[in-house]
Amino acid sequence: MKRPLSRATSVTSLTHRSLRRAASHLATRDRDLRRVLVVHGPPPMWARKPGFRTLIQIILEQQVSLVSARAMFRRLTGDIVPFTPKRFVDTGVAGLRSLGVTRQKAVYCVDVAEAVQDGRIDLQAVAKMDDAGAATALTRLKGVGPWTADIYLLMALRRPDVWPSGDIALVQAVTSVKRLRDGSATDQIAKVADSWRPLRSVAARMMWQHYLAERSGRRPSVRRPDSRRTAGERP
Repeated sequence: MKRPLSRATSVTSLTHRSLRRAASHLATRDRDLRRVLVVHGPPPMWARKPGFRTLIQIILEQQVSLVSARAMFRRLTGDIVPFTPKRFVDTGVAGLRSLGVTRQKAVYCVDVAEAVQDGRIDLQAVAKMDDAGAATALTRLKGVGPWTADIYLLMALRRPDVWPSGDIALVQAVTSVKRLRDGSATDQIAKVADSWRPLRSVAARMMWQHYLAERSGRRPSVRRPDSRRTAGERP
């Protein structure tokens, strides 16, 4: 039987303290999450600062490993100074291509920069919207699909109830923790995630933590595992 709602389920933005409290709450509702918590301890926060810089970083992470994305992000932060929408617009698609960004992602990055610069999107206003409104505003941008928007809400805005559907690492972790058959349907994974409402972001961190531990064979670090954009991401 599910426990009643408590302080652990009423947060609007996760902190380190509320994350630990929420993980403990989930562990009382789900024996598999309790096992993850006992084995690995509270999950890492994996938080990023809201804003243009983080949105660009998440776009770079689409469909590639985080190792590759981090290398590209370091190159951009070293060459595009200051790291602002104006500098991205000035650099242009050709300039980003010369730094090693794929043409598709270069187009996405410049479009996001133009949208921020001309006011088509206000990321400070997005931070004040509810989850649905924020996701809708973000996915109006070229190259920002549901996965990208969800990762931004989960990590930059620290929203407590976001589940990046189709995230490869999460699918593998849920399959392992819940002892599902490999290749379980997306709707089956979503049904499991729905049972963790209104703390799906906390469960996602616990699943990433489990994924890292299984992949490395040791206690996980505080880095988020490789997650790729799903095939359904809007181009």
